[in-house]
Amino acid sequence: MRKYLFGTGIIGAITSGYSLLRGTREEQFTWRTVVAWLSWGLTLALAIGTIVEVRRESRGDIVTHPEPSKEERRQLKRFR
Repeated sequence: MRKYLFGTGIIGAITSGYSLLRGTREEQFTWRTVVAWLSWGLTLALAIGTIVEVRRESRGDIVTHPEPSKEERRQLKRFR
Protein backbone atom coordinates (compact mmCIF):
# COMPACT_ATOMS: atom_id res chain seq x y z
CA MET A 1 0.00 0.00 0.00
CA ARG A 2 2.94 2.28 0.66
CA LYS A 3 4.01 2.30 -2.98
CA TYR A 4 0.58 3.60 -3.96
CA LEU A 5 0.26 6.28 -1.29
CA PHE A 6 3.73 7.66 -1.85
CA GLY A 7 3.48 7.77 -5.64
CA THR A 8 4.44 10.93 -7.43
CA GLY A 9 0.85 11.72 -8.42
CA ILE A 10 -0.45 11.76 -4.86
CA ILE A 11 2.59 13.58 -3.49
CA GLY A 12 2.28 16.21 -6.23
CA ALA A 13 -1.44 16.67 -5.58
CA ILE A 14 -0.93 17.02 -1.84
CA THR A 15 1.92 19.52 -2.16
CA SER A 16 0.05 21.59 -4.73
CA GLY A 17 -3.04 21.53 -2.50
CA TYR A 18 -0.99 22.72 0.44
CA SER A 19 0.49 25.54 -1.63
CA LEU A 20 -2.95 26.46 -2.92
CA LEU A 21 -4.33 26.52 0.62
CA ARG A 22 -1.54 28.79 1.83
CA GLY A 23 -1.97 31.10 -1.14
CA THR A 24 -5.74 31.42 -0.92
CA ARG A 25 -5.80 32.24 2.80
CA GLU A 26 -4.41 35.70 2.16
CA GLU A 27 -6.39 36.56 -0.98
CA GLN A 28 -9.98 37.55 -1.55
CA PHE A 29 -12.31 34.77 -2.75
CA THR A 30 -12.83 35.20 -6.52
CA TRP A 31 -13.78 33.05 -9.49
CA ARG A 32 -10.10 32.33 -10.03
CA THR A 33 -9.93 30.77 -6.60
CA VAL A 34 -12.84 28.50 -7.48
CA VAL A 35 -11.18 27.46 -10.73
CA ALA A 36 -7.91 26.76 -8.91
CA TRP A 37 -9.66 24.55 -6.35
CA LEU A 38 -11.61 22.72 -9.06
CA SER A 39 -8.38 22.10 -10.93
CA TRP A 40 -6.76 20.76 -7.78
CA GLY A 41 -9.75 18.50 -7.13
CA LEU A 42 -9.53 17.06 -10.63
CA THR A 43 -5.80 16.48 -10.20
CA LEU A 44 -6.38 14.64 -6.94
CA ALA A 45 -9.19 12.56 -8.47
CA LEU A 46 -7.00 11.56 -11.42
CA ALA A 47 -4.14 10.60 -9.10
CA ILE A 48 -6.45 8.44 -6.97
CA GLY A 49 -8.03 6.89 -10.06
CA THR A 50 -4.63 5.99 -11.43
CA ILE A 51 -3.67 4.35 -8.14
CA VAL A 52 -6.87 2.29 -8.14
CA GLU A 53 -6.36 1.22 -11.75
CA VAL A 54 -2.71 0.25 -11.22
CA ARG A 55 -3.62 -1.77 -8.15
CA ARG A 56 -6.41 -3.60 -9.98
CA GLU A 57 -4.10 -4.32 -12.89
CA SER A 58 -1.33 -5.63 -10.63
CA ARG A 59 -3.79 -7.99 -8.93
CA GLY A 60 -4.92 -9.34 -12.29
CA ASP A 61 -8.40 -7.81 -12.29
CA ILE A 62 -9.97 -6.71 -15.54
CA VAL A 63 -9.30 -3.06 -16.28
CA THR A 64 -11.44 -1.47 -18.94
CA HIS A 65 -9.81 0.92 -21.35
CA PRO A 66 -11.63 3.23 -23.72
CA GLU A 67 -11.97 2.17 -27.33
CA PRO A 68 -9.23 3.76 -29.49
CA SER A 69 -10.33 6.30 -32.07
CA LYS A 70 -9.90 5.76 -35.83
CA GLU A 71 -6.74 7.86 -35.80
CA GLU A 72 -5.26 5.88 -32.90
CA ARG A 73 -6.08 2.57 -34.63
CA ARG A 74 -4.38 3.80 -37.79
CA GLN A 75 -1.27 4.76 -35.83
CA LEU A 76 -1.24 1.43 -34.00
CA LYS A 77 -1.28 -0.47 -37.32
CA ARG A 78 2.03 1.16 -38.22
CA PHE A 79 3.73 -0.37 -35.18
CA ARG A 80 2.39 -3.89 -35.59
